[in-house]
Amino acid sequence: MRVSPQKARLVLDLIKGRRVEDALNTLTFTKKRVAATVEKLLRSAVQNANYVSQEKGLDVDVDNLYVKRAVANDGPRMKRIRPAPMGRAYRYVRRLAHIELAIAERNRNGEATAVVVGEEEAQAKAPAAKAKSKAKTKAKGKAPARKKAKAAR
Repeated sequence: MRVSPQKARLVLDLIKGRRVEDALNTLTFTKKRVAATVEKLLRSAVQNANYVSQEKGLDVDVDNLYVKRAVANDGPRMKRIRPAPMGRAYRYVRRLAHIELAIAERNRNGEATAVVVGEEEAQAKAPAAKAKSKAKTKAKGKAPARKKAKAAR
């Protein structure tokens, strides 16, 4: 999204932990420009959850979904130049944000039961990364210390 991450975080903080219906209502009446994009993203996540429940046979109640995680990270920066007096130029940066949403289902007790959208990939990658790092630490042993020989002149 072509908005600074700081501005996107202002809107995302409004919807963290809320039920999807409440979050959509909040986004509808928020006066920030990024709110429309976040609303579109949240609606897409709900539709993905609905698709997963139908196609993969998971029992997901769309009415019990809530926003589990909402993050705006830095994206690539676009460097631009603005004309300045006396033939000079000032540089400025246009910031971009990568927005991530994860929604999950709450059961009747208010506890999270199953993560629906946005967390499956992160959970699948984490165990593989831990195994690789453990293998690297075991393979690396302490090398014997070498002394530098001074050349006599």
